[in-house]
Amino acid sequence: MSSQLKNREMARGLPYIVVEDVTKSFGEHQVLKGVSTRFCTGEVTAIIGASGSGKSTLLRAINRLEPHDGGRISIDGVPVTDHEATLQRQRCEVGMVFQQFNLFGHMTVLDNVTLAPRRIRKTPRSQANARAMTLLERVGMAAHAHKYPWQLSGGQQQRVAIARALAMEPQVMLFDEPTSALDPEMVQEVLDVMRELARACMTMIVVTHEMGFAREVADRVMFFDQGRIAHEAAPAEFFDHPANERIAAFIGRMTRQGPAFP
Repeated sequence: MSSQLKNREMARGLPYIVVEDVTKSFGEHQVLKGVSTRFCTGEVTAIIGASGSGKSTLLRAINRLEPHDGGRISIDGVPVTDHEATLQRQRCEVGMVFQQFNLFGHMTVLDNVTLAPRRIRKTPRSQANARAMTLLERVGMAAHAHKYPWQLSGGQQQRVAIARALAMEPQVMLFDEPTSALDPEMVQEVLDVMRELARACMTMIVVTHEMGFAREVADRVMFFDQGRIAHEAAPAEFFDHPANERIAAFIGRMTRQGPAFP
């Protein structure tokens, strides 16, 4: 076991997000079919599977961007519901990075990162700016603080989006295929930032098609198939000894597509 994984093993705590028999449908199509799992503090979980298998829907349900139809989701012991004050507190604790960067085009990088802390946490501007610059330095974007999103590459915008999510000082980071919209040469710079977060023992749930990244960084790999968790295991077991032919075929297909991981 690497020193990085040993450190995370020591840092891992109790379940922070608990998902119990969760269902979700869009019209007649049931996307989540009784999903149950737990995500512990200090743990990095990689979720893989074919498009439409329910991976992103689960992340959006955790953050209540998609209300679940049945079952229960709790964050730090508190159920995820539409109660406005509770939901706002939970969203402060669970940061999310999307496929698209969703930065405000009329705001500078610095203002994008400080907006939520100033408006939601009521952080004074000077304090928010100082924290934002620290985070931008962390993701290699401090020199671009006064630029606008349209002046940045896709990889740079995604690194700003990560800094923006971290500015709320969340307990958990959700990543919904954060490299899927990037040109291949820009993928690595985003994965490097995520590796750094993992080394710092950030709790992370990552929906990804980057097999090498999942193998290196995750504590647990989860395979979604047709709305259910079909299999989960530690990375070495998952990739070296696939549980069935469907998983083996998926891994092979993703590997042949040429992952960004060197």
